[in-house]
Amino acid sequence: MSSDSAKRARLYRMVMPDHLCPYGLKSKALLEAKGYDVEDHHLTTRDETDAFMEKHGVETTPQTFIDDERIGGYDDLRAHFGIPLTGEDETTYTPVFALFGMGLAMALAASWAAYGSILTVRAGEWFIAFSMCLLAVQKLRDVESFSTMFLNYDVLARRWVPYGYVYPFGEALAGVLMISGALIWLAAPVALFIGGIGAVSVFKAVYIDKRELKCACMGGSSNVPLGFVSLTENLMMVAMALWMLLK
Repeated sequence: MSSDSAKRARLYRMVMPDHLCPYGLKSKALLEAKGYDVEDHHLTTRDETDAFMEKHGVETTPQTFIDDERIGGYDDLRAHFGIPLTGEDETTYTPVFALFGMGLAMALAASWAAYGSILTVRAGEWFIAFSMCLLAVQKLRDVESFSTMFLNYDVLARRWVPYGYVYPFGEALAGVLMISGALIWLAAPVALFIGGIGAVSVFKAVYIDKRELKCACMGGSSNVPLGFVSLTENLMMVAMALWMLLK
């Protein structure tokens, strides 16, 4: 291979008036980040692209060549550099961390705006309430898909199917009311009910029945595994409801 000071790669990607291949741009950026001098070849027409693919016996673009060795497309390039790939069906907690991280950031920002400090009790309350709203949004994007996945483990939804459709609205309502501090007599019981049923359902499915399922908490297309994080989510909702009632 060439020395590190003169690493070169050839990249062939689609750059057309009506289509700029995003994976081509990602491949170019990745190569440059790895210190490669990229010889960037644009495939500007459909005929030119088809001719290139036929010549090299490939079915997709972009295609990267390093030292005259064809590496392949963007995923192949990531694998070449040892960057982990996530399959479409592979479980991951990343969406959960992103959502709760954003909920925490919003809560701290609101606390700072309202009280001039991030170390307030209200910040903790807002963290859970904001997170509930964000979780509700994930479910409300496609209530039908959520309700289908929910039926895999929720004990109440299995007895009364419409509960799977009601749940996201209940979570959203409780979260919004808890943010405002209004109608807590309604918000707290709703959160206590859905959080309690959820905790029992997750505990039964994961720790008693030992089932390996995906959690519906992030919506119907979620790849988040059902387990400790899902149980914690429901227990946080229960704790918030009890706290609000005691206040």
